[in-house]
Amino acid sequence: MEALALTLAEAFADVLHLRIRKDWGIAEEKPARPLLRGKYRGKRYSFGYPACPDLANQKILFDLLKPADAGLSLTDGFMMDPEAS
Repeated sequence: MEALALTLAEAFADVLHLRIRKDWGIAEEKPARPLLRGKYRGKRYSFGYPACPDLANQKILFDLLKPADAGLSLTDGFMMDPEAS
């Protein structure tokens, strides 16, 4: 069930990213295969990946957005709880 939820969340993020790229006029008309490989203009960033490797920076974002109101927290190692939030 968790794998399905993660897959659906990733698919929704892709759809939302496409909509933003279309709104900004940077969505190229390409076949699906290059898009699935991330070969498009625009990037999605996430803590822990090469563009934002330091998970400790999530604390800054948490301080600004106050996600505790939605039941989210950071562990001592700066991982989000619940996992995959």
